[in-house]
Amino acid sequence: MTAVDDPVAGLSAGGVSAAEFRHAMGHFATGVTVVTSVGAGGEPVGTTASAVTSLSLDPPLVIVCFGLSSLTLDAVRSHGAFVVNVLAARQRHLSANFARRGLAAAWDGVRHRRGPTGSPRLDGVLAVLECTVEHSLPGGDHEIIVGRVRHVDTGGHAGRPLVFWRGGYTSLSDGEPPGCG
Repeated sequence: MTAVDDPVAGLSAGGVSAAEFRHAMGHFATGVTVVTSVGAGGEPVGTTASAVTSLSLDPPLVIVCFGLSSLTLDAVRSHGAFVVNVLAARQRHLSANFARRGLAAAWDGVRHRRGPTGSPRLDGVLAVLECTVEHSLPGGDHEIIVGRVRHVDTGGHAGRPLVFWRGGYTSLSDGEPPGCG
């Protein structure tokens, strides 16, 4: 068997390091969301997430990946529902706010309302996908939640999306994508 026939022939015995993997994945631009749910005491919880993607149109399904120690993951498991709030570029402050771990103060001054499942919908976001938990799967140091989209709202809020690329926020221009040219 040659290296062409064996796709793992050129890999080191240890595989890819976490740092190498993170660096490579940093070259993939992602939208930024805040995923929200309801905690055991009825309080709103949320976390910044870029590991969100569509899975299926029929039925409408999304995938959200949470770190195993995430308080929002605990809430999603117990509440059985969550909201994916798609952030606009002007909402970078919300991304930073909800990236902090375990702080109830993350909700101070954040305008929101409860949606049909009871999960918080952030005001002024580009889109809202309200979901119920369909499946949960192990994913290394994360848990993969498959959500069935029950309600959507694109509320007419104008603006460009908040995008994360190569370890920082970037903006989309009308011309070439970031890094081209």
